[in-house]
Amino acid sequence: MKTPNRHILRWQIAIQEYRGNMTIVHKYENIHKNADGLRRWPLSNNIDTPGYAPEEASPQIPIEGTSVTDLNTTFFEELRKSYTKDKNCSILF
Repeated sequence: MKTPNRHILRWQIAIQEYRGNMTIVHKYENIHKNADGLRRWPLSNNIDTPGYAPEEASPQIPIEGTSVTDLNTTFFEELRKSYTKDKNCSILF
C-alpha cells in the first residue's frame, strides 16, 4: 500500500475513532456522478473568482451609555439563605 498524501492521511486520522461502525466504499469518477465536496478545494473570496461575495462591513455602533449596579451584602446573604433552604440545590465541591 502506498503512503497516502497529507490530505488523505488527515481524513484517515479524523475518522479512525469510527472504525468498525462504518464502511467506506470508493466510487470511481465515471460511476460517481454527483458532486464530491470533500475533494474540492475552496475558492478564495476575491473579485476574480466566480463565486465572489463581497463581505459586508459590520456597522460601527457607538456606545451611548453605561450602567453600573452595586448590590449590598444583605442581598447576597439572602441569596445564600434561600439556596440552603432549597432542597433541589446542593454544594458540588
